[in-house]
Amino acid sequence: MSKTATKSRKTTSKRSFDKDTYLLWYENMLRIRRFEERALMMYGQQKIRGFCHVYIGQEAIAAGLMTGIRKEDAIVTGYRQHGIAIARGMGTKECMAELFGKIDGCNKGKGGSMHFFSNEHRYFGGNGIVGAQIPIGTGIGLAEQYKGTDNISVTMFGDGAARQGSLFESFNMAMTWKLPVLYICENNHYAMGTSVKRTSNVTDIYKLGSAFDMPSEPVDGMDPESVHHALVKAADHIRAGKGPYFLEIKTYRYKGHSVSDPATYRTKDELKEYQEKDPIKLLEAKLLDDKIAAKEEIEKIKDLIKSEINEAVKFAESSDLPPASELYTDNYQQENYPFIKH
Repeated sequence: MSKTATKSRKTTSKRSFDKDTYLLWYENMLRIRRFEERALMMYGQQKIRGFCHVYIGQEAIAAGLMTGIRKEDAIVTGYRQHGIAIARGMGTKECMAELFGKIDGCNKGKGGSMHFFSNEHRYFGGNGIVGAQIPIGTGIGLAEQYKGTDNISVTMFGDGAARQGSLFESFNMAMTWKLPVLYICENNHYAMGTSVKRTSNVTDIYKLGSAFDMPSEPVDGMDPESVHHALVKAADHIRAGKGPYFLEIKTYRYKGHSVSDPATYRTKDELKEYQEKDPIKLLEAKLLDDKIAAKEEIEKIKDLIKSEINEAVKFAESSDLPPASELYTDNYQQENYPFIKH
């Protein structure tokens, strides 16, 4: 458990967590929201190309996740991943530069929107193939078990990926070998433009774990407190050597599947319903109504985030494109392939 998580359990106030934790969540969530909004703007200006899937609406998951696990734990997820990477500690400058395809990006501009990576932050992507990260995360869990650590592998995917055969194969292996894997389905209700209820008669995705006797439960993904509590409970179970855990975190994306999706398959009433559940607005209201933070403190955070994102864009714009020689790096281990010439 993180230091913040430990502190929050000891608080004796009427609030569930201390002020620092609430402000940390708010700052992380606002940073993600503003980063993604600017990314959409830069895409419209054709400074970002290719695929781009934003995390707007799902920020509470990233916030609660980071206080519920340790920095040593591994994270692997799908392509809607900017928010998770930023909450994990990857800098907005290097992330924005990656979107721009620049050499100072977190993957030297080679990965783009779907493929962030940071060994330093134990963040293993960002994976572009639907569901491909599920067996990868399971393998990371096997490696941690083999090394004898008490680290867990947080393996995240969407509701669409929950229909992939790799999920069931991974669940079977993880339960059979009691691997330290925390599976998280970020259920935003739509696999591209197809609703969950149109793809399966099992619309409560967490119930899929019951076929393997895997502990599974649903979580309110619009509230960082609920996410944090669920993460701590699941992580404690896994670290005790009891095997994997499955959480279906129910959330909502306010934008289309990607920048090219007008999202006409959703009704105005549905959008209005979820906009009233905006996790950032609700948390800000809680901070003020419960007198956790003053309005001046909130405004200061907003100003700092605005300045940070502006600097990230300037950094990305001023960074150079990768030189042609980069085509030959990070592909093979050179000593094993001496015939490859730069």
